[in-house]
Amino acid sequence: MHMLFNLNMTDANASSENKSLWTAVQIRHSALERNKRCLLAYLYNRMQKIKTLRWEFGSVLPTDVRELLSDDEYLWFTKYSTNLASYMRSLGQDIGYNGIDLTENLKPPKSLFIEVLCMVDYGKLELEDGDVIMLKKNSRHFLPTSECQTLIRQGILKQIV
Repeated sequence: MHMLFNLNMTDANASSENKSLWTAVQIRHSALERNKRCLLAYLYNRMQKIKTLRWEFGSVLPTDVRELLSDDEYLWFTKYSTNLASYMRSLGQDIGYNGIDLTENLKPPKSLFIEVLCMVDYGKLELEDGDVIMLKKNSRHFLPTSECQTLIRQGILKQIV
């Protein structure tokens, strides 16, 4: 694109003397505009995919996904994650809540409780009602759906169908 732009600048300056170069300038300018639109569409699509990653995996990306992002993309992900967390904390403050986690229930639950299998030794998990359960590898639990969604997305729990 730099090469096309530089050629255009040279020919545009010379086209005042030689009108035959004007067609080449217009064609190269159209090519530059098309390339620019393609690059912007690619970047927009990439940012949408990164947004989707934030909603699917939370604020911590798996290492295999993280390795596929450039430094600038990861920086954008971090800023987006920070902004989203700040927005979620601000929700519900006027009625006494300390924020609402919008990423928790991306799909409405089919039932209030689900059976899950623990995939790793996670340790203690305190539920909203105050009960504490121990999540050990290969242990099965029947837990509230709202408590499990984040852990399922992180790969700690797996829903048993």
